Amino acid sequence: MKKTMISLAAAGALMLSAAPLQADAVGNGPNYGGNETINTSILHTYSEMASYLQKQEAKQKDMELEVIGQSVKGRDLYLVKYMKNPENPTILFLTQQHGNEQLTTEGALEFIKHLGTGKMKGVTDNVNILIVPMLNPDGAMGDVDFSLDDYVASGGRHLTRYNALNVDLNRDHVTKIQPETQALHFNVMQKYNIDYMIDLHHQGADRVINGDELVSGSILYPTTPNVDPEVLEGSKKLGAVVYDAINPKGWGTLGKYPGGSAETISRNGIAVEYGISTLLFEMRGMSDHAYEDYVLGQKSNGYLIKQTITTLESTVKAIADGSIDSKDTSFWDTLPEQTNRQSEDE
Repeated sequence: MKKTMISLAAAGALMLSAAPLQADAVGNGPNYGGNETINTSILHTYSEMASYLQKQEAKQKDMELEVIGQSVKGRDLYLVKYMKNPENPTILFLTQQHGNEQLTTEGALEFIKHLGTGKMKGVTDNVNILIVPMLNPDGAMGDVDFSLDDYVASGGRHLTRYNALNVDLNRDHVTKIQPETQALHFNVMQKYNIDYMIDLHHQGADRVINGDELVSGSILYPTTPNVDPEVLEGSKKLGAVVYDAINPKGWGTLGKYPGGSAETISRNGIAVEYGISTLLFEMRGMSDHAYEDYVLGQKSNGYLIKQTITTLESTVKAIADGSIDSKDTSFWDTLPEQTNRQSEDE
């Protein structure tokens, strides 16, 4: 499909370079509200993403692209790997379990490009990086066996939370029935010795802390009582790295996500089953939805992509240089819990 607009990453870069982002950019970044077009054509399609990854693999000597399985509709599921030394600590970044939460994928693709440049020179010598950049491609392409007629976006396709069979993949981490979750568990979680995971999502656009302060995102460690204390502490340190990287920027405000303890959710289930320190990061707003309150105006895309890139870069650097081990996790005790006005998140 020929693009008629500049790429999302380029658009975000232009937005970020045009003027300094102020602290109120988070609060005043536009909700959808029916006042603008939400154009999905500026997002990478599945085939464009696949082509992008293949081109990056050809350019980057340290990058390897692996197919870990197929979606319900037969789309290949990709794993991006930087693994110089199996003895190094390993982090997994997971995006788009929910197909309508794509800006984290856009940020992950930009991060992959950065790993092939001098910007991240030497970081892969001391940390192994795994990235699943789109676990739910059928939902991302709107290629599903149920109607999306009430979704608000335009641009040639809709994006939906669920996979082609109308199943929420982030409720399938115990039974592992869906082919996408089977691919993740059997060919990633059980194959590689992973120490950390960040599960990147989007939530509704109207989440607040301190009564009325809109957040750019919210974070949470595993909250199941079955998690090992050392795994939990590692999760909290991972969150501290992210918090310390994002909160001082001026364009980012983080809250504590009010998540539950169900182990069907990856944040909890993966921590318990594999002993992996996990962190949920819920970015503000979604790329498409039937509920207008969930969709964020695309003028906010730039800082959300930047927030994803900052998260990924800061965590790999902290793991690579060992500074994660000395992170102070006491901020969790005072991090304001966001008000969750809707229920369909994580």
